[in-house]
Amino acid sequence: MKNLAGLMKQASQMQAKMEEMQAKLASLEIDGSAGAGMVTVTLTGKGDLRRISIDPKLADPGEMEMLQDLIVAAHAEARRHLEERTANEMQSVTGGLNLPPGLKLPF
Repeated sequence: MKNLAGLMKQASQMQAKMEEMQAKLASLEIDGSAGAGMVTVTLTGKGDLRRISIDPKLADPGEMEMLQDLIVAAHAEARRHLEERTANEMQSVTGGLNLPPGLKLPF
């Protein structure tokens, strides 16, 4: 029973660390860019699109398709950066223990 109590205490501590990490990630802003920085998007730590910055040179109506493609590419890059950052934060909290996504602690 002593091991179970210790395990539950560790799970509770891990849950507190995960909540702290989630709060930290929620306050983050992650940038992604495309077209050599001509389009930049900023995501929140939760993945919500916060802002888009577009170089005025791209405002040519004949270049709208390229502009749309660059926005999508910049968003994809920002999302990838966010996922990497989240994975790194999770790794530091769990000490390398691979937990299934969405797992709530304590069990």
